[in-house]
Amino acid sequence: MKKIHVWFGKFKTEKELKKYLDQNGLPTVQSVAENLNVTPRYLSDLLRNLIGLNTQQFIHEKVITKAKEYLTKDELTIAEIAYHLGFEHPQSFNKLFKSKTSLSPSDYKKSLLN
Repeated sequence: MKKIHVWFGKFKTEKELKKYLDQNGLPTVQSVAENLNVTPRYLSDLLRNLIGLNTQQFIHEKVITKAKEYLTKDELTIAEIAYHLGFEHPQSFNKLFKSKTSLSPSDYKKSLLN
């Protein structure tokens, strides 16, 4: 489990994360598994047993956490945040964010002001 958190935590700065996402897009189950030298199935089974999430759910959780950080800073538009996180279309980001938080990114941003 430590290796998995290390892989996701290796991006010490937003610049490093943006560079990775610009070059690779959103991490896929396959790319994370390859980086950890395990099969995608093994990785998902391991995560499910350890934290109750499969790899895709874990990736989404990390992406949403990073999105919330961006949304609290109020420096980028929602579309810019989507692109920074590796989404090709802001609508895809909005859909994922809302499915995971029950709020749209703009509603989440508004809730921070209250």
